[in-house]
Amino acid sequence: MSVTQRILIVGCGDLGTRAARLLGAPHAGLPAEVWGLRRHPPTAQPTQPGDPIWIAADIGDPATLSTLPTGITQVMFCQTPGGRTPEAYARAFLDGPRNILNALDRAVLERIVFVSSSAVYGDHAGAWIDESTPTGPLGFNGRILCEAEASLWHDFPATVVLRLAGLYGPGRTQLLDRLRRGEAHVPPASPPQWANRMHIEDAAGACAHLLTLAAPESLYLGADDTPLPLDILYRDLAHALGAPVPTLGDPPKGVGSKRMRNARLRQSGFVPRWPDAREGYRVLIAPT
Repeated sequence: MSVTQRILIVGCGDLGTRAARLLGAPHAGLPAEVWGLRRHPPTAQPTQPGDPIWIAADIGDPATLSTLPTGITQVMFCQTPGGRTPEAYARAFLDGPRNILNALDRAVLERIVFVSSSAVYGDHAGAWIDESTPTGPLGFNGRILCEAEASLWHDFPATVVLRLAGLYGPGRTQLLDRLRRGEAHVPPASPPQWANRMHIEDAAGACAHLLTLAAPESLYLGADDTPLPLDILYRDLAHALGAPVPTLGDPPKGVGSKRMRNARLRQSGFVPRWPDAREGYRVLIAPT
């Protein structure tokens, strides 16, 4: 790694901004300069320690990338597509990274961290999965993410892919809102439909960790320590909320049942602050 890291976070929304603050804060002990690229960044420049320097650009439009900072040493891709269509996904995850790489000086670029998704795995009937598990996406989103991963590994071999479980945390309370309204449903308890979660703070921490880790592997799964059957997770949270017990319904479509093993990420030195989503959700329900 360079003595001074020059980090570009592409698609710098909630996850990217949290990672930027970990990387660029004075207490981090890392000599880092961090830029955050978004189509529509905040109008104000940094207000909190570690906030990125904002860049307004569209990764799908190469003409907007002509003024990227020079000497970028690390890139974190955490962009979101502009819509739920194959075209929007391809623009964000295939065209975007290719355009960014073409705009940067690869002679000084040391590492890319690409935030992917457990959607690349499909259904495994509740079995444990890890980095050796073959992909088998159920939908176009997982298929395009698989293509994006392969493309980055080919074009820039020093790419680290982080396949994240479902994120929750401040501002990501849709499940709690549905439980409060009595609109959440759970599949039958047998066979269990497994849920995998990761707190947004832990996801940001994992990204920052992998950007600065001395010798990372090329692939990690990002999840907490405790996969949970959906019926147990939902009913525990409903109890904590004082909400109605969720009624029976169909399992989520296009997700599949699997248990994500985070052993490789933990062995790299990362320790989640929220190893069980029930504890993380309870803090959202009753902040201390």
